[in-house]
Amino acid sequence: MTAIKSDKRVKKFCRFKKYGIRYIDYKDVEFLKKFLNEQGKLLPRRITGNSLKYQRKVSDAVKKARQMALLPYVTDLLK
Repeated sequence: MTAIKSDKRVKKFCRFKKYGIRYIDYKDVEFLKKFLNEQGKLLPRRITGNSLKYQRKVSDAVKKARQMALLPYVTDLLK
């Protein structure tokens, strides 16, 4: 007999569309850290739930913050 799966996956949503965020500020480092893993790499869309438009904006903001030395390029433990 096989076990019945009863757990449902939580639907991912784009937090930018849900909360009406239009501009992603590259100087807001704490907000940008939500989209980075422990090594400082960007998390993919399938994990964050961002739409393509806002994933690109997050990517540009993180790259700009790295250029301005607000975020490190590589790290051992960021979080």
